[in-house]
Amino acid sequence: MKFPVETIRKIAVFRALQLGDMLCAVPAFRALRAAYPNAEIVLLGLPWAKAFTERFSAYFDRFLHFPGYPGLPEQPFDRPAWQQFVGRMSDEKFDLILQMQGNGSIVNEMLCGMDAGIVAGFHSEGNEGNPEYFVRYPTGISEIHRHLRLMEHLGIPTLGDHLEFPIREEEARNLYVNNPALMRERYVCVHPGSRGAWRQWPPSHFACLADQCAGRGYQVVVTGTAGEAPITREVIELMDYPAIDLTGRTDLGEIGQLIREADLLISNCTGVSHIAAAVRTPSIVISMDGEPERWGPLNKELHKTIDWTRDANFDSVLSQMESLLEDQYQAAQS
Repeated sequence: MKFPVETIRKIAVFRALQLGDMLCAVPAFRALRAAYPNAEIVLLGLPWAKAFTERFSAYFDRFLHFPGYPGLPEQPFDRPAWQQFVGRMSDEKFDLILQMQGNGSIVNEMLCGMDAGIVAGFHSEGNEGNPEYFVRYPTGISEIHRHLRLMEHLGIPTLGDHLEFPIREEEARNLYVNNPALMRERYVCVHPGSRGAWRQWPPSHFACLADQCAGRGYQVVVTGTAGEAPITREVIELMDYPAIDLTGRTDLGEIGQLIREADLLISNCTGVSHIAAAVRTPSIVISMDGEPERWGPLNKELHKTIDWTRDANFDSVLSQMESLLEDQYQAAQS
């Protein structure tokens, strides 16, 4: 490995992004931990990601809140908080800082400028780093494989490209205590929300697919965050069949359990689609951003990712969904 185990006792991973982005990097986190089993690994992330490090405590020892930086859209820039963060980074004395945020156009200069440790990661034209430590930002491939390529560049052996989503026993128990009907029903989970309206498939389309599932005898469970209530309400109002509305009523672990036990997930290409990939629940994933090869699940048999920007054909989506449900039915009968 380019950074020998005996010289690396403390590693910072910079990836201040949302759930789906983080889940796609889990195979790389797994490889990193296996390569440096005794190092302290700290995630530099958005505030919500403290819970991510607790869920993935096998790979992370600690969390440090990254307060934002000019040009990064995920959160507003807070200069006093930034100055405190820079001081904290200097005090931490990391042996290695991994830039796993993006192509490096903003963050490489930022990380190197803090002088808080050796920086390695992705780079691109105009923000090149030491080629020994940096790999050119790959395009046209899965986000999962992009991060594994970084590990390979650093000489870190990879351990597969499968996703993970640990679910605690109390999270599974709470889901059924609060929703006992779920233990008795075969159900399909419909998650119509997503960050950004431009990434959302029309609610009427979700409602049509949900009714098709209900017509086959499945209970339909509609999920979303509290902020997505207008979308989930519209889906339910457009349906002919009744649905269980769990909008805003489940935490992340309970959503994981709900999807793990579902017969099918129907969603936009967002965080829950990566949870379905991790727990191996079949899914229909609607890609509205034109990057299905980057964000779609790797298992093309279990998960059908539809690039709606190139093939806006509802009948095709319906046909693929019916095929997945038929496969589920046949598997249950065998």
